[in-house]
Amino acid sequence: MTDEADLNARHNAKMAKIQTARAKMMAERQIEKGLLIVNTGTGKGKTTAALGMVCRAIGHGQKVAVIQFVKGALKTGEKVVFDAFPDQVEFTPMGEGFTWDTQDRARDIAVARVAWEAVKARIADPDIDMVVADELNIVLRYEYLPVEEVVEAITARPEGKHVIVTGRNAPQALIDAADLVTDMTLVKHPFRSGVKAQAGIEF
Repeated sequence: MTDEADLNARHNAKMAKIQTARAKMMAERQIEKGLLIVNTGTGKGKTTAALGMVCRAIGHGQKVAVIQFVKGALKTGEKVVFDAFPDQVEFTPMGEGFTWDTQDRARDIAVARVAWEAVKARIADPDIDMVVADELNIVLRYEYLPVEEVVEAITARPEGKHVIVTGRNAPQALIDAADLVTDMTLVKHPFRSGVKAQAGIEF
């Protein structure tokens, strides 16, 4: 047997073992439930990942509500896309910009409260399969909403409801309550090299 043929044979045998182990593992996973998903960390892509799941939900005929905290002052490409699916996606930017732009803590708190009430209403709506609370972690970091209230409401969600929360600095209580947590790490970002936010990449 040539070296290449031997390498191929060993590789094929290894993959067969992995396939058997994977099939066993998949057969043991039978639970289906609504998940609390948290996308956090300093890296780019937290909202992008959440909106990718919205696209998947659309493909499966599900209904989704996206409520955006903080964001709202900028027209984004994703809103244009999701507006094309009005029967499946409610995309609602409810923020007024970043806190350093608004410079009005009392108003920021009031706006956050309105957006949070909208999130709770969508979580309670039996017709909605998935709720995205975009940048909710930022609101929690600035203590515009009580963490305990948010965690209690989300953990009491209907059994089949998926809730996705994004934003840096997710509080530990939310992380502890979550089923899936992804911490996106910043390795390199063009902004640090003087590149501005660009259509199709950041918005």
